[in-house]
Amino acid sequence: MTLKSTNPFNGKTIKTYKEHTSKEIEKKIAQTHQSWLVWKDSSFKERSSLMLKLAKVVKSKKEVLAKLMTQEMGKPYLEGIAEAEKCALVCEYYAKNAEDFLKDRVIKTDASKSFVAFEPIGVVLAIMPWNFPFWQVFRFLAPNLMAGNCGVLKHASNVSGCALSIEEMVLKAGFPKYVFQTLLVSGKKVNPIIENRFIKAVTLTGSTQAGKKVAEKAGSVLKKCVLELGGSDPYIILKDADLEKAAETCVTSRMINNGQSCIAAKRFIVVKPIEKEFIKLFKQKMADKLMGNPMDKKTDLGPQAREDLRNELHEQVKKSIAKGAKCILGGEIPKGKGAFYPVTILTNVKKGMPAYNEELFGPVAAIITVKDVNEAIKVANDSVFGLGSAVFTRDLKKGEKIAKEQLQAGSAFVNQFVKSDPRLPFGGINQSGFGRELSNFGIHEFVNIKTVYLK
Repeated sequence: MTLKSTNPFNGKTIKTYKEHTSKEIEKKIAQTHQSWLVWKDSSFKERSSLMLKLAKVVKSKKEVLAKLMTQEMGKPYLEGIAEAEKCALVCEYYAKNAEDFLKDRVIKTDASKSFVAFEPIGVVLAIMPWNFPFWQVFRFLAPNLMAGNCGVLKHASNVSGCALSIEEMVLKAGFPKYVFQTLLVSGKKVNPIIENRFIKAVTLTGSTQAGKKVAEKAGSVLKKCVLELGGSDPYIILKDADLEKAAETCVTSRMINNGQSCIAAKRFIVVKPIEKEFIKLFKQKMADKLMGNPMDKKTDLGPQAREDLRNELHEQVKKSIAKGAKCILGGEIPKGKGAFYPVTILTNVKKGMPAYNEELFGPVAAIITVKDVNEAIKVANDSVFGLGSAVFTRDLKKGEKIAKEQLQAGSAFVNQFVKSDPRLPFGGINQSGFGRELSNFGIHEFVNIKTVYLK
C-alpha cells in the first residue's frame, strides 16, 4: 500500500510513499527501544546541546519547511515560516528548562531522606495531524527527548514529506540514530503499534473520534495517553468591549491556518446591544481576506487541506442554513481547481444546528446573539468540547473572573485570541481530551514520577 501527498491548491500528486510493513514497523520500534537504553542515561548537558543544535537546523531550513507545508496541506507560506520559527522556540525552551523541571524534589517525611525523582519511561508513540505538521510534532518531540525518552511518529498520511523531514533534521542535529523515527503507516496499523511491548505511552492530536479509539486501545493494554482533540472555541464579546480590537482579534483567530485549527475561534457570542456594530466590523474585516495561491505572500486564505474535508464543511454550512441560520458572507464552493472554501459568516445560529453544536474546521464563523453576559457564559459552556475560550471586555477584573471561574475550557483568554505557548500548559477538557502539553506540566506527562525513601 502507498501513502499519497496531494497539493490541495491544484490537486496534483506531489509524491507517493511506500507504507512500512508490519515487520519493518516492529524492527524500527525495536531499534528505537535499543537507542533508548543508551539515551536514557545521557546527561541534561548533552541533551540540551543537541536540542539547541536542532533549533538551529530548523531555523536554517524554515523557508524549505514552509514551502513543504504549503504544498502538502495548503498552509499560507508566511504562516509556515512562523510555524517553523515556533518549532525552534520550543526546542530552545526545553533545552534551557528541562533539567530544572525534572530535578529531584525533596519532601520531608519521617524518613532519613525522601524525595521524588522523574525518570524516562521509554519509547512514546506520537499520532499527529496534518494541520500544523511541524509544530504538533515538535511540541511532543522537544520535551520527550529532553526527558530521556525516545519517540516514534505516525503522522497524517497526507504530510508524509513533513514527517520524514523531521527525522532528517533530528539526525542532522547530531542526535543518536533511532532516538526518533517516522513510521509511514495508515491509521489501520495503529493498534498493533500501541500494543507493541516497547511502546510505553501514546500522545495524539486529532479528532475526538480518533481520540476515543486510541484511548480505548491504550486503555486495553494499560498504557498512558495524552489526547488533544477538537474544539469549538467560544469568544464572548460584551457590550463594554473595544469592538474594533475585538473584531480584528476574532477574525485573526478564525482565519489562522485557513480556519483549520482546533483552537481557532469558532462560535462568536455577541450580546444584543452591540450585535449590529460588531457584525458590521467583523464582516468588513472577514471580507478583506484574500483567497488564493498559498505560496503568494499576499494570500490570507489558501485551500482546505483536502477536498473531502472542504465538502464536509460545506455540508455543515448547508444544514445550518436549512435549520434557519443566515449566510451573510460566502457559503458557496468556488468554481475551478483546488479545495477552496470562501470566508463565510453565519448569523442567527441556534442550538441544534451544526454551526452551534459541531466543530467547523474551516473559515466559517458562527455568530450567536444573546441578551446578556449570563446567557453568553451559558451558551459558551453549552458544548461537548472544552479546549479554548475568550472574552472581550474593557473591565479586566470582570474579564479575569469570567475567564478563571466561569468559562469551562483548558484555556481562557481575555482580549486576545487563544494560542499555544511553550511556557504555558496546553490541553482541554470534556470531548477536547485530557492531559497537558508544553510547559513544566507537559514534560511531566511521560515520566515515571518515582518516590524514593531512605531510612
